[in-house]
Amino acid sequence: MNIELRHLHYFIAVAEELNFGRAAERLHIAQPPLTRQIRHLEEELGVKLFHRTTRRIQLTEPGRVYLAEARRVLVQIQEGIVLARLASRGEVVGLRSDLRVPLPMTSCRCR
Repeated sequence: MNIELRHLHYFIAVAEELNFGRAAERLHIAQPPLTRQIRHLEEELGVKLFHRTTRRIQLTEPGRVYLAEARRVLVQIQEGIVLARLASRGEVVGLRSDLRVPLPMTSCRCR
């Protein structure tokens, strides 16, 4: 399976906008490559994430589940970045498995 962080960002943008054109604008990319990347993600996962009609798109049930997980993954990556930076300054002595760093969803700029 070959899923990259950008696929998660792309999927989340489309899921939140429910419009490929607006999501592409938000991501500063053209719509055709975004559409191809979402289709590639669906192929990699082996599920349809969106129900598409000529007028609109909707998340499927697998899409809703994957949206929650994609957001969680990006938050965890951001938490790891914060913890690594704290550790580099000697500010993290030991880690507990339940440690969480509260971060806003919009702060994740992982690539």
